Amino acid sequence: MLSGIIPVMDTAQSHQPTDGDFGWSLAVLLRAYHSSVSALGEFPHGPRGYMTLAAVVSGDHPSQLALAGHLSIDRTVMTYLIDDLVKAGLVERRVDTADRRQRKIVATEDGLRSFKDLARRVREAEDKVLGVLDPAERDTFRSLLYRVACDVRHIEPATDPCDVAEDELHERPARGR
Repeated sequence: MLSGIIPVMDTAQSHQPTDGDFGWSLAVLLRAYHSSVSALGEFPHGPRGYMTLAAVVSGDHPSQLALAGHLSIDRTVMTYLIDDLVKAGLVERRVDTADRRQRKIVATEDGLRSFKDLARRVREAEDKVLGVLDPAERDTFRSLLYRVACDVRHIEPATDPCDVAEDELHERPARGR
């Protein structure tokens, strides 16, 4: 067999319950998700920008530093990311009345509208990827995946989940070449 080629299972075997290969399953799912989330189109910084806007809209992490920590994105990278979201008219920096040395990152009206539309399209894309599951199973899967992802961040706090995802989504030469 050639290096880097995954054997194709016949359809009778592919639906049989097995322990499976966790890493392979995650990689296939991540690639399918990436392909399906074309809803982001030219959104500033793609999925990373969308995740940042989602965190801003939630309001749980009002400062740039809090956003960087929550998303495990380097502070300097977060500065450029927020700058581009500001230029796109999606967020703005406002003086924090509780601490005038800090700026709150707040979604603009355009940012809220864009997020609402993108969130709907992303959810539709996710539902297609998870189409083999019924709606209740999809909710359970999302909930369990979120729990695991949050726990992993505590195991490897220096790891930027966005960088890990980006590395997995881009083709890399097979080892040993």
